[in-house]
Amino acid sequence: LEKAGIEIDRKVLADIASADPTAFKAIADKARAALA
Repeated sequence: LEKAGIEIDRKVLADIASADPTAFKAIADKARAALA
């Protein structure tokens, strides 16, 4: 996540994942793209 420029700690990320799976997927896709 840091390499993708996303500054969210793990607790907030877990909250997003449980509350809004679509937003979590968008964050995960962005992080994955930054690593590719």
